[in-house]
Amino acid sequence: MLLTNNGFSPNNNHKTMNHSHEENCNCHNHKDKKNEDKNNEDLGDEHVATSLDTPMRDDAFVLTDTEKIDKIEAHFREIMGILGLDLTDDSLNGTPRRVAKMYVQEIFGGLNPAKKPAMTLFENKYKYQEMIVEKDITIYSTCEHHFVPIMGRAHIAYIANGKVIGLSKLNRLAQYYAKRPQVQERLTNQIGEALKSALGTQDVAVIIEADHLCVASRGVQDVNSSTITTYYSGKFKEDNTKNEFLGFTK
Repeated sequence: MLLTNNGFSPNNNHKTMNHSHEENCNCHNHKDKKNEDKNNEDLGDEHVATSLDTPMRDDAFVLTDTEKIDKIEAHFREIMGILGLDLTDDSLNGTPRRVAKMYVQEIFGGLNPAKKPAMTLFENKYKYQEMIVEKDITIYSTCEHHFVPIMGRAHIAYIANGKVIGLSKLNRLAQYYAKRPQVQERLTNQIGEALKSALGTQDVAVIIEADHLCVASRGVQDVNSSTITTYYSGKFKEDNTKNEFLGFTK
């Protein structure tokens, strides 16, 4: 809107100038949006984690699982249609529902804190004071930047502090945090911090070695590289203890 008290009269010439100004503003906004998109793409390609906690909305669990499945099915059906796929084909017609159920019930099930495994602890009656190692735990996760698989294995160790944990619980804990959109650094730290909290000890170590399909199937398309991340706390920061653990993981 032109303001006449600034000496402008609302004639056609000034309307043209105002329109030109709006076009310039739109151009700047477009450039800002492109820069923002570029920054977001760079962040994803560098596989950077922005926080220890998985970023979640406050209303993440207002919808039931059934409602989430219904909504995701509808949106995924639209995505497939935009890609030009014929959803009347017998092979494709059920895909949106299958994907929706897979997201909510399986590969992203770890987003729901209600599904976190209970950490059953036992008295260390045998007075075992050395490290306990669970190695080669299967890890299937999903890159949060491109929503493609992360596949690998985890090695977890701790030194008992009066309590020991059921061995299967280490697998379940690792898989719980893996079943969500992730970056490997956060996944490693989340497992380590959760284990420290459950056991009441600082003496915890985690190693994850994984292949990222966001690296292998797109972008640089390197199928030979893998990523290793580590978490050491307490006695595992000491070289002797750390090296002993690393020896067990080979």
